[in-house]
Amino acid sequence: MATSPPKPRLTPEQRDALELLASDPQGATEELLVLAHGFDGDMIAGLVHSGLAMGRRENMKAGDRAIEVVRIRITGAGRAALADQD
Repeated sequence: MATSPPKPRLTPEQRDALELLASDPQGATEELLVLAHGFDGDMIAGLVHSGLAMGRRENMKAGDRAIEVVRIRITGAGRAALADQD
């Protein structure tokens, strides 16, 4: 009888980041995740690369200037990965 391979476990940092993203339907900017919450940028990129999160470039106004940011949101696969960890 064949069994499916075990699903990879999330690291505590990955789980914390996905839980934070799941708590806000708007997601969070990459800068907020890295600078304010202390997440590793490479780890965030890994979540996006693996399909657990997605990134989208957006323009935001900062004073009189427009700046480009990357907004990160959790995906359905990311929500499923969180549910599998319980």
